Amino acid sequence: QVQLVESGGGLVQAGDSLRLSCAASRRTFSNYGIGWFRQAPGKEREFVAACSLSGAHTDYADSVKGRFTISRDNAKNTVYLQMNSLKPADTAVYYCAVMVAGWGTRQTHEYDYWGQGTQVTVSS
Repeated sequence: QVQLVESGGGLVQAGDSLRLSCAASRRTFSNYGIGWFRQAPGKEREFVAACSLSGAHTDYADSVKGRFTISRDNAKNTVYLQMNSLKPADTAVYYCAVMVAGWGTRQTHEYDYWGQGTQVTVSS
């Protein structure tokens, strides 16, 4: 069992930056692939970014590529999502998720554990 706790969300203006954090409960965190997803009201949960076990390989949705950066600190059992040049379209609840086997999939059903989410609201 892996517990994930997201933090760092908030209300910002368009063009601002935020850094989300996701702290994991397991010391074997470094064995897991990590993903960030988001869900806006009335929409399905969508892929945002993924990170390999070492953090050397990443993948991003086209909508955030060049603006968001996923990273991880395995010594702290924490993954981050740096979000720059935020847009109102980025408004959503953001979730981190762990994949026990492998990494990099964009499919929500491939992830085994999820955090409770953190709200990001971007005003125009």
